[in-house]
Formats: sequence, C-alpha cells, structure tokens
Amino acid sequence: MSTNTDLYRAARDHLVAVISDYDKAVGTFTWPEITGAFNWATDWFDVIAAGNNRTALWIVEEDGTETKVSFAEMAERSDRVATWLKGLGVGKADRVILMLGNQVELWEAMLAVAKLGAVVMPTTGALGPADLADRIDRGGARFVIANAADAAKFDAVPGEYTRICVGEAPGWHRYADAYDVTPQRFDTVTTVDDPLLVYFTSGTTSRPKLVEHSQVSYPVGHLSTMAWIGVTPGDVHLAISSPGWAKHAWSCFFAPWIAEATIFVYNYGRFDAASLLHQIRRAGVNTFCAPPTVWRMLIQSDLGAKPEGLREILGAGEPLNPEVIAAVERAWGLTIRDGFGQTETTLQVGNTPGQPVKAGSMGRPMPGVPVVLVDPLTGKLADEGEICLDLSSRPVNLMTGYLGDPKRNDAVMHGGYYHTGDVASRDSDGYITYIGRTDDVFKSSDYKVSPFELESVLIEHPAVVEAAVVPQPHDTRLAVPKAYVTLAEGWAADAGTARAIMEHARDHLAPYLKVRRVEFFELPKTISGKIRRVELRTREDEAHRSGTPIDTEHRYEDLVGER
Repeated sequence: MSTNTDLYRAARDHLVAVISDYDKAVGTFTWPEITGAFNWATDWFDVIAAGNNRTALWIVEEDGTETKVSFAEMAERSDRVATWLKGLGVGKADRVILMLGNQVELWEAMLAVAKLGAVVMPTTGALGPADLADRIDRGGARFVIANAADAAKFDAVPGEYTRICVGEAPGWHRYADAYDVTPQRFDTVTTVDDPLLVYFTSGTTSRPKLVEHSQVSYPVGHLSTMAWIGVTPGDVHLAISSPGWAKHAWSCFFAPWIAEATIFVYNYGRFDAASLLHQIRRAGVNTFCAPPTVWRMLIQSDLGAKPEGLREILGAGEPLNPEVIAAVERAWGLTIRDGFGQTETTLQVGNTPGQPVKAGSMGRPMPGVPVVLVDPLTGKLADEGEICLDLSSRPVNLMTGYLGDPKRNDAVMHGGYYHTGDVASRDSDGYITYIGRTDDVFKSSDYKVSPFELESVLIEHPAVVEAAVVPQPHDTRLAVPKAYVTLAEGWAADAGTARAIMEHARDHLAPYLKVRRVEFFELPKTISGKIRRVELRTREDEAHRSGTPIDTEHRYEDLVGER
C-alpha cells in the first residue's frame, strides 16, 4: 500500500519528467491524493534527509564566509530546536512568529515549528512596533523568535507571548540553548487539514489580510512552483527573496527542497552585480530566480559568458521589459521566464521550461491548476476577464481562507470560483497576458486602460526606474492616465524629461493610451515594497474634488501640444 510520502514522491518525479512537454504535463499530472495524517517536515523532509550528506542549505555572506548544512544535519538541527521549543511550551496549533533573516536559524526553525504541529507566521524584520502589535493581536501569536537587533521593537508590543532571541536580549530565551538539548525524533502529529502557515499580505489596498495555509496547500501545492522553476534533484537553486513574505517560502524553502535541491543564499548589504555573478558561477547555480529590478541592474554590468551549469532563469513580481530579456538572451542564450501566483496560492500561471515564450505573456495555467478567466460583469467564462480558479474541484494549492474574515472569504469564493482580483487576456494558444488589478483598471474616453500595460512601456525609458499609472479624473474623458515616476540617476526632474517620457509612451502605445500627466514623485509602498496605488488615486481624487490642480505635475498638452 502506498504511503502519503510515496504518493508525494511519485507526483514530484512525474512532474520533473514531463514538465518540458507542456501538453503532456497538463494531460497526465494529477495532484497526489494525500489523506489523513501528513506533516511535510516529518513525512517528506526527514525522509529525504535520512543519511543524506548532500548540501541542503548553503549561505554565503558578503565578506566571503559561508555555511553549509547537509540534509541530514538540517533534520538533526531542526529536531534539537523542536525538542527545545516543546520544552518552552510550543504545541500543536500554537502560532509562532519567525522574524529572522536569511540565516540557518530561519530554515531550522521553520522545520522545527512544523514538526511540532505549530503554525509558522513568517514576518519581515522591516516591521515596526505598530505592525508587530497587529500581528500579535490579530494573528494570535503565542511565541516570537527574532534576532537580538530586533528585540527592542517588542518592548512596545503588548501581549502574553514567549520571547525567543537569536543572540542575547534581556528577558528573552536564548535560541542557542536549543543546541544543548538531546534531540528527540518527531512523528507526524498533524492531518492534511491542520494549519501550517499564516501570512500577512502586504496591504496594497487595505490593511493586511491573514492568509492561512494547511499542511498540503503549500507543501503539496508548491509542486507547481517547483515545476515552473524547473529545479530538479541535485540542482543548486538561488532565488533573490526576502524572508517574511510568501515568495521566500515558494522559492527558498518548499520548491527546492521538494526537488531535493540545494538552496543557495548570497547575503549582501548593497547590491553589486559583479559579486552576485561571481557567486552564481562559483556555486554552480543551475536555477536562478530574481525580481526584474535585479535583472535590470545585472544587464547594466558585464554579464559575461553564461555561467556554467545555469539552466533556468526566472523573473516575477513586476513588469520585465523586453530589452532586458533580449540582453540576457544575447549574452547567455537563455530566456527569462515569467510566472504568476499569490500569497493565497502557489504558482498558477507560468512559462514552463522548454516551451516557447511569447513577449509580454506570463505563460499558461500550470498542470493541475484550474485557471479560468471570468467576465466580471456577466460571471461567464471569457477570453478576457478576472483570473479565477474553478472550485468545482478545489485545487490543492489554494489557501484555507482568510482568518477571522468570513465576509472577505465569501467575496473571493463566490460563484464557484476563487477570485484573484487580477485581470488578464488569453490568446488562441492559451497564453495569458496580465492586464492589471481589477481595482486598478480604469476607463478613459470609454477605452479600458491597464496601468500595467502603460507601466511596462514607461520603464523601458532610461529615465524611469519605477512608474505607477493611475486615473486622474477628467470632466470630458472621465479620466486620463497619469504616471507617477521615480527617476533614474542623472536625469533632471524637469519638463524636458517629462516630455521625453510622454513622447516615448506616445510612440509605443495606442493613441488612446497616451500618458497625459507625469509627476516625479516618491512612490508610496507597502512594507514588502509593493506600490500603494490606492494612495495615489486618493491624491488625484482629492485634488479634483477641491478644484486645486497639482502644480508639480507636467501636462501632455502643455509640453507636446497635442490634445
């Protein structure tokens, strides 16, 4: 009789074997039917770690010092930490905040908390006391594990929670004491429906939501992410990602260890392209995922020859302009592949390994992920509409729900679909192209405007580092597109630069998509770095209501002379 581990391994092996043939992968892959008792840390990681001396985690610091931990060592270390945490009272379903950087303690603590059946609440160290108080309160955290450098933040955070410090802090338990205990082995203590992770979203339009994932929705669901990355057993995988956010769990925890690959981390204080490329070559990185900002900085340096062993390269999270893709293709002969997912899910849509990549498209639905496009007005399937997941057969890689928010759960699960809130179009080959958030898309002179489409063009101009397009209310056109722009170094925030940006947009977009306003502005962002367009829209709405023009903006009709 097959065990849950056997079923999981068979599904993993099948995806690894067929993912380069998209049609075959979609036609033959089914999620493993994991039932009953299951715990990824004990039923998968400990199994693959037994007697395994291959490197599981490889961390290199900016000064060149490095740490390597084998799979077997990571299993033993996490057993020690779990044994010690159990002695402090951590038990099943207890919520534990992990506010750690890219350090060994993060990975061993993730596994340790999971082995106890407790719930991990990954948290970025960039948060201040107010945000931490919200996480303690709404998240119901009973334990906090943080670095000594962040301990003082909790002085102003009320609540009955146990404090554990990596380093030394008055009144905190010393994490290092875990290494002195005799480790016990842990058996599976959870079932498939028990919670494993709670994430706070970045709050781009409202206060952060609490996303809960079960023992299977991320651990099993990230088979789709592993397939998209193209990471295989024995690979060395590098993903540029910050702890505390879902993407870190995607590409720096689950996906590579599902594949039995090495997680490689390069910790740097200030980005240096040459140093990063040196580490990619030195470590023999096979699969590399980075945000487009990193890719843009890399091509400004000397890419050199393709690093030996590098097989798959990926970008995600924001628009990637064609010039960057072309520059990397010329230098390395590899194509940067895009993908789409959310904190609430794993990878939903992606350009998979070995398949043709269409410019601007984020790919096709991943095997096993029932992606459909739904017309927001009619609720019917369409070739342009909201990206949804069909719930007639609930996909494994979907969250349990939003904690403590039944109204929001009802809203996103209505009509038999999970609603992502993102709009896209699909072509005759099934490729899906992102248009924008449902609450970001707007009408101008009865034309639908996708901020994402305009921003993708704007960032191709050398003066533009970042851009956010929002509607400016207009008495005749209903609204006109306005771009808030962060300038590249060396460009003046003046009318000449604004005109150059507007003309660039005019020359590369349809006439009805003219960017008619440009303002050089420090973009408001969430703690995770996502642009809060809601603040910019509010600014525009308030200026319109008050009848007070924004005198720091540049207008198309004034600079270019057309209307």
